[in-house]
Amino acid sequence: MKSERYEPYDFANRRHIGPSPEEMAQMLRVVGAKDLEALIDETIPKAIRQTTPLEFGHPFSERGALDKLRETANNNRVLTSLIGQGYHGTIMPPAIQRNIMENPAWYTAYTPYQPEISQGRLEALLNFQTLVSDLTALDIANASLLDEATAAAEAMAMAHRVTKSKADAFFVDEQCLPQTIAVLRTRAEPMGWRLIIGDPIKGLDPDAVFGAIFQYPGVCGEFRDFTEVIAKLHAAKALAIVAADPLALTLLKPPGEMGADIAVGSMQRFGMPMGYGGPHAAYIAAKDAYKRALPGRLVGVSVDARGNRAYRLALQTREQHIRRGQATSNICTAQVLPAVVASMYAVFHGPKGLKAIAERVHRKAARLADGLAALGFKIAPQSFFDTITVEVGPYQGLIMKNAVDNGVNLRKVGPDRIGITVDERTRPATLEAVWRAFGGYNLTYKDDYPEYRLPESLLRRSKYLTHPVFHMNRAESEMTRYMRRLADRDLALDRAMIPLGSCTMKLNATAEMLPITWPEFAEIHPFVPADQARGYAELIEDLSRKLCQITGYDAISMQPNSGAQGEYVGLLTIRAYHRSRGEAHRNVCLIAASAHGTNPASAAMCGMQVVVIGTDAHGNIDVDEFRAQATEHAHDLAACMITYPSTHGVFEETVREICEITHANGGQVYLDGANLNALVGLARPGDMGADVGHLNLHKTFCIPHGGGGPGMGPIGVKAHLVPFLPGHPEIDAGERCVSAAPFGSASILPIPASYCLMMGGEGLAQATRVAILNANYIAKRLADAYPVLYTGRNGRVAHECIIDTRPLLESAGIAVDDVAKRLIDCGFHPPTMSWPVPGTLMIEPTESETKAELDRFCDAMLAIREEARAIAEGRSDPKNNPLKNAPHTVEDLVGDWQRPYSREAACFPAGAFRVDKYWPPVNRVDNVYGDRNLVCSCPPLDSYVKAAE
Repeated sequence: MKSERYEPYDFANRRHIGPSPEEMAQMLRVVGAKDLEALIDETIPKAIRQTTPLEFGHPFSERGALDKLRETANNNRVLTSLIGQGYHGTIMPPAIQRNIMENPAWYTAYTPYQPEISQGRLEALLNFQTLVSDLTALDIANASLLDEATAAAEAMAMAHRVTKSKADAFFVDEQCLPQTIAVLRTRAEPMGWRLIIGDPIKGLDPDAVFGAIFQYPGVCGEFRDFTEVIAKLHAAKALAIVAADPLALTLLKPPGEMGADIAVGSMQRFGMPMGYGGPHAAYIAAKDAYKRALPGRLVGVSVDARGNRAYRLALQTREQHIRRGQATSNICTAQVLPAVVASMYAVFHGPKGLKAIAERVHRKAARLADGLAALGFKIAPQSFFDTITVEVGPYQGLIMKNAVDNGVNLRKVGPDRIGITVDERTRPATLEAVWRAFGGYNLTYKDDYPEYRLPESLLRRSKYLTHPVFHMNRAESEMTRYMRRLADRDLALDRAMIPLGSCTMKLNATAEMLPITWPEFAEIHPFVPADQARGYAELIEDLSRKLCQITGYDAISMQPNSGAQGEYVGLLTIRAYHRSRGEAHRNVCLIAASAHGTNPASAAMCGMQVVVIGTDAHGNIDVDEFRAQATEHAHDLAACMITYPSTHGVFEETVREICEITHANGGQVYLDGANLNALVGLARPGDMGADVGHLNLHKTFCIPHGGGGPGMGPIGVKAHLVPFLPGHPEIDAGERCVSAAPFGSASILPIPASYCLMMGGEGLAQATRVAILNANYIAKRLADAYPVLYTGRNGRVAHECIIDTRPLLESAGIAVDDVAKRLIDCGFHPPTMSWPVPGTLMIEPTESETKAELDRFCDAMLAIREEARAIAEGRSDPKNNPLKNAPHTVEDLVGDWQRPYSREAACFPAGAFRVDKYWPPVNRVDNVYGDRNLVCSCPPLDSYVKAAE
């Protein structure tokens, strides 16, 4: 019998690409393109098409990719790190690891801008805010920031914004973490603020500064009561910031009780592994008077249309999307998944459990100190929580080597001291290993209670975590059910398509997620010796090389841990380049009016003057206006910031011309990487004329959104900008350091590495083609019902399209919000609303979605159009209809029904599943009530009753 030729099937590739070849053929017929390549030729301008394919070698299977990552991980050497300096060994409860960290219901969720379908993670974040507010004894906390160093920088900027002091200097405690000081320097310099670093008791002149930051406990273990120095700052109208260890605050007097205005820190030791630097949730808390100046996201309590309790993001007018060029922060994300882990860690342990963990940590530190003192070493400070510093004289190098030989990493402090920080993972054998490193071979661990080294005057006496959620039955059955209940209240990517324009909510394959919890990646301190992180170095080098090939840039910096931070670093790089050429006066940045709000905010943070460029009738940058402004500002032009494809979902034909105009007038081109999913394998920013740009690894390269973070926003640069990439104090001089860790949130880099391995070069290019096909398919199916606002020369859209819902407002009184909320009834997360054009929806399906899911979405949108038509034609009540009352909950199925449409029409519109329907837990949330009655921590239960009355 003659055998048929074997046709290989690329399983990994098909995991990421939703439509089958047969479905693509059907979609191409609807779109009106001969084949996929013909569609791409009609969509992407020929002048920018990539001429050579991506050469990554043969794509790996899932098993092959995991084997490859295992080889890489094994090149890391996992020792017990007692380095401290803001990073600690932790124990994530397995129930939280399995049900939160490794659960796609949590890690594939989007930012909770649609509160009705985000009630679960909003409650978890409210718990986080309550946890932070209680521990710091301050009135209000946000939903997390990127890391402790950037939180400190945000607090410094916030202090300058609200203080009445006229000073231009900021005081920094010399005991602050080195990486925090480096990031503060970076943030202060473009703004013209002067840093004064010294001893808070001896070197602080309150009249000379607008604010000050103190570390509590300090990097060498010392802690002080800052009450008196804070009072002096207030007398001089300056603000006080305390960077505090949250675990220590279960035992020590909190910053709020010292009079601090702001507190910052890292919640990493609440269950998150060190992960070579991240991701970790930072916190920031403040007095109530400063709530409108607090950066980042803030979860608040409101009510829904029935008066039931509902959570939402509060005070959204604070965001940089609104303030743009007048913003003082470009923060547009959080570390939601790590913040949720921290909040669940607190729920899991409760206040008594947290205090017990802190006491155990302190006892270990005291035992360690007693043993070293018995060996004749001088220990400082005398009062400490978890960190001690040991004087070792000329034996520092020998002891450090002995420690490594015994499986322990310690920290060098100056030329003749060693720092040691114990943590939750420290065991008796760990202490014995440290003693051996110091020559104490005969010392053995004794399970007695050493004398506490916490001064009576600084012991905490106030209560914390009194809300019932922190006192629930902590049996694993109850904890698991609580986490499941919250997850069930949300709509994440594991339930349905999330077609958000500009946000690229694509598949986060399980095989890509597995390595991030391997100990070889998770348990590495970011400041270990290089020979212990060879696996990370290999991974970062290989991924950087591939990203350079994809983008056409010459080098990559992995330090920025968000897209907005990537923008900031890119502009700092441009700024440093101009200064090196004696052109420090160049400070004008041209930005299109349609740009993401982080663009002008990032430019403002770099001390640049933003000049806004309008768009033409087709949504493209107005080239004539751009040329005129570039020419007018030629002497001072620093940069332009463009997004490609444009935020209007179009491949602009003039992108090379824009770059040439910028270069001709002495500027550099920053290309926002938000839409790179439309370029990979088909066109390269570096070939178009871009000098620098960030890459959203949490979008294009499959790091999950996590409900609003983690993220990674590395930047790529052309060769002439390489000398000006960010540094870090643990590696070099630390110039332009923007993150606490040298490689940002490094532990999630295995995800894009796995993605590239499994897809291969051709697979990545095919994903881009299908992303463009899916967007054009939706645009074509909806075009007769909704105007597609912008298209390219051949009537094609890029990877996303903007549909105009404003005609529905004119004809039927139906606003874009009504359409969005009705889509929730259909089982979808609504597309991006009213950006970049008010009253529109920006839809990005990505390549991951199947034709069936695309059709379900289109059917829902077409049915919504018919519901609006019924209103316009008088067949439906203009005020009491399914669109105005959406979304509908299970509560709407019971009790009296006084509406002129059926319950079935309300709850089971086109696109909704009959059996597996997603039910939103609340009706439409009252945003105005929430802002007028601001509550941003867990309120007493009776307040919910009052709100509903």
